[in-house]
Amino acid sequence: MIMTNAVMENILTRRTIRRFLTKQILEEELQTVLEAGLYAPSAGGRQGVLFVVSQDQEINKKLGRIKKKNSNVRMSTDTVYISKEQPSIADDPSIINAFYDAPTVITLFVPKDFLYGPYDASAAAENMLLAAHSIGLGGCYIGSAWDSFRDPFGQEILKQWNVRFDYYAALHVLLGYPKDEQAPKGKVRKEGRIIRG
Repeated sequence: MIMTNAVMENILTRRTIRRFLTKQILEEELQTVLEAGLYAPSAGGRQGVLFVVSQDQEINKKLGRIKKKNSNVRMSTDTVYISKEQPSIADDPSIINAFYDAPTVITLFVPKDFLYGPYDASAAAENMLLAAHSIGLGGCYIGSAWDSFRDPFGQEILKQWNVRFDYYAALHVLLGYPKDEQAPKGKVRKEGRIIRG
């Protein structure tokens, strides 16, 4: 038996969303999610993560296609897959945009020379996804974000965004209103994952 409260309920009901409405999220919703990211824990309190928000549909579409092209994902099988309800790029080869046409894409950049940068970005992403869920937004975490910038267009976008050269893209957080009213079903938690020493 676990103790329950609003925070635990939010954690237990959050699901990854890969189908979004085209409608853009509200500015106050975006600011709420960003604030959650800013308040994530970071190694030594360094606060080194940079958050770049893109709500430009064309840029997001192009970067999402570059990401898909450079991902080299292993395609799913009948027994090993990401999601049957909301397929990923590994589940469905016809999906050509690794950002799933999300109206808002936030790329988290971290210092190249800081060992704990990716972990700081992951903590920020989890805060952001939980905040998004708590206010009715859908969200998805996309790792290996550097793949999105591996061509001349991606490099040009980095310059346009004024991203520092000593930083690299760690991950993306996709945000939008869920297209389906019902969220994907949660998977049953596997047994034997807690070991008491």
